[in-house]
Formats: sequence, C-alpha cells, structure tokens
Amino acid sequence: MQRRGALFGMPGGSGGRKMAAGDIGELLVPHMPTIRVPRSGDRVYKNECAFSYDSPNSEGGLYVCMNTFLAFGREHVERHFRKTGQSVYMHLKRHVREKVRGASGGALPKRRNSKIFLDTDDDLNSDDYEYEDEAKLVIFPDHYEIALPNIEELPALVTIACDAVLSSKSPYRKQDPDTWENELPVSKYANNLTQLDNGVRIPPSGWKCARCDLRENLWLNLTDGSVLCGKWFFDSSGGNGHALEHYRDMGYPLAVKLGTITPDGADVYSFQEEEPVLDPHLAKHLAHFGIDMLHMHGTENGLQDNDIKLRVSEWEVIQESGTKLKPMYGPGYTGLKNLGNSCYLSSVMQAIFSIPEFQRAYVGNLPRIFDYSPLDPTQDFNTQMTKLGHGLLSGQYSKPPVKSELIEQVMKEEHKPQQNGISPRMFKAFVSKSHPEFSSNRQQDAQEFFLHLVNLVERNRIGSENPSDVFRFLVEERIQCCQTRKVRYTERVDYLMQLPVAMEAATNKDELIAYELTRREAEANRRPLPELVRAKIPFSACLQAFSEPENVDDFWSSALQAKSAGVKTSRFASFPEYLVVQIKKFTFGLDWVPKKFDVSIDMPDLLDINHLRARGLQPGEEELPDISPPIVIPDDSKDRLMNQLIDPSDIDESSVMQLAEMGFPLEACRKAVYFTGNMGAEVAFNWIIVHMEEPDFAEPLTMPGYGGAASAGASVFGASGLDNQPPEEIVAIITSMGFQRNQAIQALRATNNNLERALDWIFSHPEFEEDSDFVIEMENNANANIISEAKPEGPRVKDGSGTYELFAFISHMGTSTMSGHYICHIKKEGRWVIYNDHKVCASERPPKDLGYMYFYRRIPS
Repeated sequence: MQRRGALFGMPGGSGGRKMAAGDIGELLVPHMPTIRVPRSGDRVYKNECAFSYDSPNSEGGLYVCMNTFLAFGREHVERHFRKTGQSVYMHLKRHVREKVRGASGGALPKRRNSKIFLDTDDDLNSDDYEYEDEAKLVIFPDHYEIALPNIEELPALVTIACDAVLSSKSPYRKQDPDTWENELPVSKYANNLTQLDNGVRIPPSGWKCARCDLRENLWLNLTDGSVLCGKWFFDSSGGNGHALEHYRDMGYPLAVKLGTITPDGADVYSFQEEEPVLDPHLAKHLAHFGIDMLHMHGTENGLQDNDIKLRVSEWEVIQESGTKLKPMYGPGYTGLKNLGNSCYLSSVMQAIFSIPEFQRAYVGNLPRIFDYSPLDPTQDFNTQMTKLGHGLLSGQYSKPPVKSELIEQVMKEEHKPQQNGISPRMFKAFVSKSHPEFSSNRQQDAQEFFLHLVNLVERNRIGSENPSDVFRFLVEERIQCCQTRKVRYTERVDYLMQLPVAMEAATNKDELIAYELTRREAEANRRPLPELVRAKIPFSACLQAFSEPENVDDFWSSALQAKSAGVKTSRFASFPEYLVVQIKKFTFGLDWVPKKFDVSIDMPDLLDINHLRARGLQPGEEELPDISPPIVIPDDSKDRLMNQLIDPSDIDESSVMQLAEMGFPLEACRKAVYFTGNMGAEVAFNWIIVHMEEPDFAEPLTMPGYGGAASAGASVFGASGLDNQPPEEIVAIITSMGFQRNQAIQALRATNNNLERALDWIFSHPEFEEDSDFVIEMENNANANIISEAKPEGPRVKDGSGTYELFAFISHMGTSTMSGHYICHIKKEGRWVIYNDHKVCASERPPKDLGYMYFYRRIPS
C-alpha cells in the first residue's frame, strides 16, 4: 500500500506500508456500494482520458472510475472525485522497454508476458519493444494503492469488477475498421433477385418520389427501378412511406437509398426481412439501371487503378513529396492520427482551431467548461471541443526528442515514447453520433463536415458566445419574374461561398484538347496513357461565374399566383469576419461515376469582393406582392383539413417539439403545425420545406383574431402571454436544464416569455450562484448552462469590409470526395505549415492553386 506522495512522485513519498487482508477488506467496505461490474452496453474507457489525451502510456498513467468507467489523467482525476464523490479508481500504466539484443544484434526470442492487458494505439514496433502493463486500485482521497491481481485479499465483487474492466472491449468498436461494416446480414434475396428488363435508367441527380414531390430520403427498388420515398424519421429525413407501400403492392424486397452509393457499397434495406442488409451483388444490381459501381472501385489510396499514373502528380504536389520537410513541434503544431479515412475531420479541425475566436471560446474557457461538464463528459460537445482544442494548441503532445532524455532512457533500458500526434477517437465518436455517413469509416466531404460542425456549434452555444458567428453572413437573393418583370428580394443565412469552376475560361484549351485526343487514342490501342494536363482556370473567371444570373424554373410568382420562370442573382448582404470559399470541383457523370475537375486556379492571397455587396431594391424596380404559395396537402389527407384555422391554444405541441428536435426554429415549427391544421409532423414538415427560405420563416406566429403576434416563448407553447404568466411547458424546459423554478419564472417574466432571451437573462444574473442547490444542478448539466455575461442582442453577423487575406486551405487528392485523402495548409507565424494527419512540417511549396476549401480572414479597414 502506498500513500499519495509515492503515487504522484511528490517529495516525501515513501514505499508505504503493507496491510493485512482484513485491513484491505475493511478499507473497501465503505466504498463497496459504488463499485460496479460493467454490464452489457456500458462503455469502458481505459485508453484515453475524458478531458485530455493522457493514456496508460503517459507518465502519470490513467485512472478508470470503478462506477462510471470513465477514464481520467492525473491532472483531471481529482476533479471527477470532487464532483461525484466516487473514491475507487483503477490506475493503469504501461511500461515500454527496448528488447534486449542478442550477440548477433537481433532481439532475443519473445518472452510470454502475462502482464499485457491494454489495447493502446502504440506507434512502436512490437518487435523492438516489450510492454508491461501495471494495474492497481487507488482509493481517494488518501490515495491508498492496492496492487492487482489480488484475489486472496480482495472481496469477490471487487475482483470480478476488476477482471471485467481489464477484459472490456474498446468503446469505439463501431469506428474501428473491419468491425462494424460486416455486422449486417446478407439478404437471402440478393443471390436470386429478379430484375425487370423495363429499360429504366436512373440519372445521377434530380430524383423525385414517383408518388409525391419529395426529393430526399429516396429509395431505388432493385427489382423495377422505382424511386420512392422512405418512412418518416425525426432525424431531418422525412418521407411518406411510398417505398414500403410499393413493396406491399408488388412484393419486390430490396431497395437501396439514393445518395449513399459509394465505391464501398450503399445502404440497402430488405422490406421482407425488415432490416438493413448487405447485397454482395450490389454493383451488378445497380448496373442494371445504369449505375456503374465497378468503375468506382478504388485502390488503397482511393484511386482508380487506371488513374494512378494520371493523378500521381496531384498526390506528389499536394503532399510536397520529394522535398525534405522540417518537422514542427510545440503549441499549434500537433497532428491528428488517421483513424481510417478521418483526414477530412482532421483537416477541418486544424483550420478551425487556427482561428482565435474558436481558441478563446473553448480553450480560453477550459476551466469553466471542464468544471461545469456533465457527469459523462464524453457525451458533451463543448467538453470534447475544448479537449481537442487544448490537445492541438497546448504543445503537450508535440514535443521534439531531446538528446539528453534519449541517453537517459537508453541507460535505464526504459523507453518513454514521444507523442506522435493525438487520436481524435472520442471527438469523432461524439460529433458523428447518429450521422449515417460521418459515423462510418468511409471517406467524406470536408465541406459537408464543416457545415455539420457549424451546426453543432450553433446548437451548443456556451452561454451567449457563439464562435461560428465569424463565418455567418447574409445572402441577398433577387429573383425577377420573367413574365411580369417584377422582383422579389429575400435574405438567407450562409456560412461559405461556393465558387463554380469556369471550365470554359481555361487558358490552355488547345493543350487540353490535344491531351484528350491522345488519351482516347491510347486507351483504344491499349498504349500507356499520356502525362496528365491540368486545366488552368483564372480565379477572376470563377468569381464572374459566381455572380452571373441563374435561371429558376419553379419560381413561385405571387403576382401570377402560379409557378413561373425567373432569373436569380445572389449578392452579399453582409460580409463575414472569416470567409470560407469552396471550389465546386466535384460532379457526377451520366454513368454515375464521380468525376473531379482537375483544375489549377490561381487563388489570390488577397481577396476583394466588395463589388459583390448587395444593393437592395433599385429605382424603377417593382416588388412582387407578399403572398405565400398555397399549402399542398396530400390527397389522402385533404378530407381531414379543417375549413377554418384552428384555435391557437389547440396546436399539437408534440408535433411542434418533434420538428424542433430536428433543428428547425421553434417559431417556424409552430407556424407549420398551425397552418397545416394539426395534421401531424409529416405534413408540417412539408410546409417547412416550402417556406423555409422566406424572410419571416422564423418570425413569431401571427394569429388572426388574437391581437397580432404572440411573444416568442408563448407562441411556441400555446400561451397568449396576456397576463405574462409563464407557460408551464417553458418553465419545465428551463428547470430541466438545472435551473430553479423561481429563477425560471422570474427570467420568463422579465423577457415576455421568450425562451432564448430568458436563458440569456439567467446568464446575466449570476446572483443565483449563491444557492448551493443551484450549483449542484449546474454541475450535472451540459455546458450550455455555463454562467457568463450576456451580450446585448443584435444581428448575429459581423459585417465589415469585403477585403480578405488567405490563411489556410484544405486540399483533396483523388477522384471524388468519397475516396482519396485530405491535407491542410495553414499560415502560422509568417510561414506556411502542412498538416498531413499526424505529420506536421514546415511547407516549402504550398499548392495554393490545387485547394478545395480556402479560409480567408478579414483585413481591418
């Protein structure tokens, strides 16, 4: 047994004193009710701290709580003990030593080591090093140690619990390669599936349900090629169940979800077996309808076999191969290990945490965020963002090897492994949770992940602070009706600028034509392919293409009360503080093979888009009347539509909340349910899709005959708010966040029952912190409840000059966003740095012309 000084290497630490078996049992008796045996479904974290990237390899080892099975490094275990009162932890430490060499210089035969029970992400070659894992129980607050195994002295329950923790599997099993993709059963209908020879060919885009107007959650029946919508889900994917109805009518069992088809497979569902399945003949079944997956099959690097020679230059140029790059260490120069096609996430997060606003919001608030984290910090977005940001920026996990340390390690025959980047497993597991694509091991689109991350930041604000506002800007859309010549101006929020590739403006057209003719001749005669010729596109041409008018075929002309053709132009109604530019390099061919425009664009270091500032309604322009299009109700629901608007107090609040949980504004959800006559969330969802781009989409519901607009909070929950008595539903939501009831009522009364403003009011009145009960509830709540000073209300855009400077860009190598590799370049301390997964080096030739996403910061005027 040892005391605290010995465990933490503190002065005065001694070897401790031994205790008899009876003493150990007596010591554990008070803590026995808190020691649990992991059950099926429990996540046991024994490789990574919840707040840092400490592991059993770290100098202080790792502490696993024997009640929650969360793990903590030496710097954070005390926080968990103080917050929860849990006293018993299992301390895990891995010792790494270089193997003893024989006379011939080779390693001696391996010795069987029974003390290896940890499955860590070691970068060391197991043929050169040997491991010894050490486990012991530690009892807080006195830090008593009990060595393991200790069957004779420990109570049976404790021994069973310890064995279960040590033998537990990784909580990230579903993320690990080759462990979850094969869990799906092979459909019994796949081998002998009947496919009708009806001439159906499926285009690569523009799909629509054959029985309704839905354009998402669509499924292709693999027997007759019908495209129909799926079931209704409350994860933003709506449907009317027409694919299931078609199966019941025809009996065709298998369908594949459009939009999920990749070179590695797709989402296939068996209606007969009532579960997702694998179709080993999917490529053949899709080819029947003109979808070619065989050409999409990639090599290990995601390249087509016949494209390796063509695109090898892209890989070499972007990765700066052939150049001796100097490794970079220290704060801000920490790499991220690749978990298997996770480079899209790594590249985006490196760029995000190079922005000061994100650094301040998370790393700058680290003590408060960690102190107010929920009891399970692995399931809290702000905690995991802060953990990742600190891991990247602290320099703690990016230290260069020191010669004196290496000599000392050799003398002691003990190896202290240098941290070679950090593993974002815990972060990826949380941010990709419930997302069908990001939770897989398939390659993803970095632009889509960027928007997904912004959405998570928006939904998990730290008090009134929202770092994603630096990307937020307003777009003014002007649509002119081709028949009446009248115009309509609307504004919408966006977070990135999508720049089209102006292929027609290539400056080397003759060279491209000659290359294409030579390539076709070489393929026809089976000769070696010619060296790749890349199209050179002026940036000015792409910017001009962005600002050109766009034809709109299904524009609702309120003057005609019918759909009409229109012409749409888009301008910046505000300029963001940080401008993200995406080059639209990717498209699909008619054969469904993803194609990438192989282009070089001379992206400028200094960007001026002030000429794209919106001008608003111009003299001589006549606005279209503000009349909304009629609500389209499915035929089978028309007989349920009421002849008059419902009483606002009768609005179906369950439908409102179902829609709100999908991420839509509460006011919009209430209006959707109201104007569709309480016909359910499915019909209301269709209303939202039709109206979501209208300028008053999220404005409070104006109820005819009820005295104008209801207050924001009241309109959500069906209370008129005339007496300013807060509705119980809103009070319940605030109290469920951990606040006191009297505090919730006072805040709602002060803000006219506006839920969002009431929360800001609570944050700006921290005197309630003095109540101990409130503090306890706060500690059990999410980080959104961190008390901070509220900022004055105002527009959530940071408008200013449209002049920018390039500071980062993300490049993609490969034929499509579903394969290949991503790399990030960031300008730090006056020089460019390349972030290639865990490798961080000074860049010698940053390939700014081959980027996919560009990050610009505003130049102060």
